[in-house]
Amino acid sequence: MKKLRVNVAGGYDILIEKGLISSCGKYIKAVKPCKKVCLVSDTNVYPIYGNTVKSSLENEGYDVFTYIYEAGEQSKTTDTVIKMVEFMSQNELTRGDLAVALGGGVCGDMTGFAAAIYLRGIDFVQIPTSLLAQVDSSVGGKTAVDLPTGKNLCGAFHQPALVLIDSNTLNTLTPHFFADGMAEAIKMGCIKSKSLFDKIADENADDIIDDIIFECVSLKAGVVERDEKEHGERALLNFGHTAGHAIEKLHNFTTISHGEAVGIGMVLVSKAAENNGLTKIGTAKRIADVLKKYNLPVSDTNSLKDIITAMNADKKRTGTGVKFVFISEIGKGFINPINNEDIPEFFGV
Repeated sequence: MKKLRVNVAGGYDILIEKGLISSCGKYIKAVKPCKKVCLVSDTNVYPIYGNTVKSSLENEGYDVFTYIYEAGEQSKTTDTVIKMVEFMSQNELTRGDLAVALGGGVCGDMTGFAAAIYLRGIDFVQIPTSLLAQVDSSVGGKTAVDLPTGKNLCGAFHQPALVLIDSNTLNTLTPHFFADGMAEAIKMGCIKSKSLFDKIADENADDIIDDIIFECVSLKAGVVERDEKEHGERALLNFGHTAGHAIEKLHNFTTISHGEAVGIGMVLVSKAAENNGLTKIGTAKRIADVLKKYNLPVSDTNSLKDIITAMNADKKRTGTGVKFVFISEIGKGFINPINNEDIPEFFGV
């Protein structure tokens, strides 16, 4: 078993091991020996892993109440979270009880947000089952839902009590969703580790996926420890996300996945940064080549003008502009604010 400690909000562990999900109750009991658990999952994940997790929790003496929502980004709304909170209240969970997120990034984001606002905050555990959640979203305490005006605009920072990563769950992912998670791993290499980027580019990710997961969460844990609430360095993790979230919004959060949109966003901003002398020439092509290797798109059907307009709802917006994340070269990210009136020209529109 691999173990990482994240030293924020009292600290919590990330445990990584194949087959871990079948004994999750034991590890959860060690950090949170409470009475009731609200197990949250979706209509795709619960039929595969729900009974295993529920049984493991019940074997440790927990009373388990299961909330299952319709799978997909379209469920990531304030309505769903309120229904979760009402479900917790109906089953009389106390402030000492626990929520457990079993699923991908949508599940973790919503369960964490529900846990943050129920009784002004209860603990929750992340059991990420998608690659995107394992390499990125399950670690760091960002919880949120989407609003009609944009992605992740309603949320809270709420760190998990424990993260349990079982890479065997990736065996049930479709190639599409495996690729979706690879976009976030590629992003981490772009901003923080040329060696990780090169490893993903030169080797077959399937063969080294445990190493990729461990390196990604190690890098992210370090960033979160140094900047928990995104006042500085943590904003680097948004590389590709400003344009990516805009692209998701233009597709109504249905016809393109998060990882696909982020990948397109990384290429788009890197091309613009190259044209403005901020990024080493050829960097956008290197990123695009690796994205293509993992069957991820590198361009979108929407016009650049429409994408820029949709960026106006980004949560990294300031009163006068947007804090864009760029890379000077692979492995070296930096933040560069651009005034609203200068954004079209910067992107060549």
